[in-house]
Amino acid sequence: MAFKITDECINCGACAAECPVNAITEGADKYEIDADTCIDCGNCAAVCPVGAPVED
Repeated sequence: MAFKITDECINCGACAAECPVNAITEGADKYEIDADTCIDCGNCAAVCPVGAPVED
């Protein structure tokens, strides 16, 4: 199971910096997680100031 980023994302980039497999990229409106690359570590959710990354 991978994480996904909800519309709560404020585009701060904190999550991308913490991803050990570089599964997070900046999208048009919010950051996005590549589900095939995500290893479900939860680092993104731990550092997000608005709780945007959630388990999918």
